[in-house]
Amino acid sequence: MSYKVIFKLFGVAVLLVSLFSCSSIKVNTDVDSSVDFSQFKSFEYYGWSDSSDRVLNDIDKKRIESAFADEFYKRGLGLVAKDGQLIIALNIVVQQKQQTTATTTGMGVGYGGYGGYYGYGPGYGWGGGYSTTQINTYDYRVGTLMVSVYDKANKQLIWQSSASGEIVENPQQREQRIPVIVAKIMKDYPVPIPKTK
Repeated sequence: MSYKVIFKLFGVAVLLVSLFSCSSIKVNTDVDSSVDFSQFKSFEYYGWSDSSDRVLNDIDKKRIESAFADEFYKRGLGLVAKDGQLIIALNIVVQQKQQTTATTTGMGVGYGGYGGYYGYGPGYGWGGGYSTTQINTYDYRVGTLMVSVYDKANKQLIWQSSASGEIVENPQQREQRIPVIVAKIMKDYPVPIPKTK
């Protein structure tokens, strides 16, 4: 089976990742626990599965690829043009979402009952008021970014991780957030970043 076919099969999995709320990042990771990841010292990029990078501009594409290269470099893996021990495939899916909220405001007045002397006897009461409900809709885009790591020699998927979240439209904020999101995706990679003294 070619890598192209394999990547297409696993590329579909990105659509099944549950989307996170607008206020947090949700990361999902899977690993082949039988693999010794410390044996790998080099990697090469396969590219973007199913040409999913078409939703990105060239600047954000470069930011994402550089952030992943940096995370692998920190773990002792070097990027090579060919003959890498690992093959890295990236995938991104963007979905349009809409959130609806209801806000209710109102005011009420009322009088309590009166039960006679010492609280005994018949009572009476009255209450009234009004309220209004306002429906608000919010359009936003949710992106799911996935990295898949393959053992080139065995042509097997050995690690996969993804993050989902609301896309930030501000370019300056994206420049700051992309390395943070990629670091979260790579957090549970089986080879940790060595601690500095």
